[in-house]
Amino acid sequence: MSIALIAGLAMLVGAVVEGVALYFLLNMLLAAGATRKNYRGNDIPVSAGISLLVSVILVFLFYVLIRRYDFSFHLYLVGIISICFLGFIDDMLGQRDTLGFKGHFGALFQGKLTTGGLKALGGGMIAFFLALSLSQLESLGNGWVDILINTLIIALFTNMLNLLDLRPGRAIKGYFFFLLLIILMAAGRVDWLLITPLLGAILVYFPVDLKARAMMGDAGSNVLGLTLGYYSIIFLSLPYRAAVLLFLIAMHIYTEKFSLTKTIEQVPLLRLIDQAGRSREND
Repeated sequence: MSIALIAGLAMLVGAVVEGVALYFLLNMLLAAGATRKNYRGNDIPVSAGISLLVSVILVFLFYVLIRRYDFSFHLYLVGIISICFLGFIDDMLGQRDTLGFKGHFGALFQGKLTTGGLKALGGGMIAFFLALSLSQLESLGNGWVDILINTLIIALFTNMLNLLDLRPGRAIKGYFFFLLLIILMAAGRVDWLLITPLLGAILVYFPVDLKARAMMGDAGSNVLGLTLGYYSIIFLSLPYRAAVLLFLIAMHIYTEKFSLTKTIEQVPLLRLIDQAGRSREND
């Protein structure tokens, strides 16, 4: 069976599993009262992004059954399961009175641990674990400088998608955009068996997010962000990774000072892309 056929099947399985998982998960979240007001003040299920994690795991089980599972996928699974758990904690217990790296670490230095601070610290440890583990692979190991770059890329990409997840569909559009850039920069040197499970799940989840029927929450955006960081590390050469890191640092500096939403609204092209696919009541 060819890689292309297996990747296509993986995307299909991911899409089917996502549809089923999302149906039951949304009903469960509503029954449990796990809702939060979105930017329009409507109560909708939160942490629906857990369904993406479920879909990826079950597609990897499909790989095991057809004997095409690569044990290097273990690291990726550890990463997305861990970061999804931290995101879920923040979705369920988090307060929104403290925002940004400055706010969370400022609170930490005062002896107060916020859920956002826990997510930042935990996310940093997960990023370092993945970077250090991947450095043991001969093709990816270039010393401590490489490990530092890779750690920062995973951590900042994870937070970058979280920053985008403030309007319906925005984080997923960002994911598609960055994924396309990574694939282009990798010049075809990508592992489609790793990419397609989540891609199939996202394609099914996307309309639900656009229509504001559910909020993926940090549990979902963290998975998308860590995934982009992980892809960057394993698919891109050092010069490209350095460029990605500089971009992420610049974006985080910018968002500490300015509103990303206001910036998008002020740039016609970005506003057009941001609003594409939404119904009028969700603009």
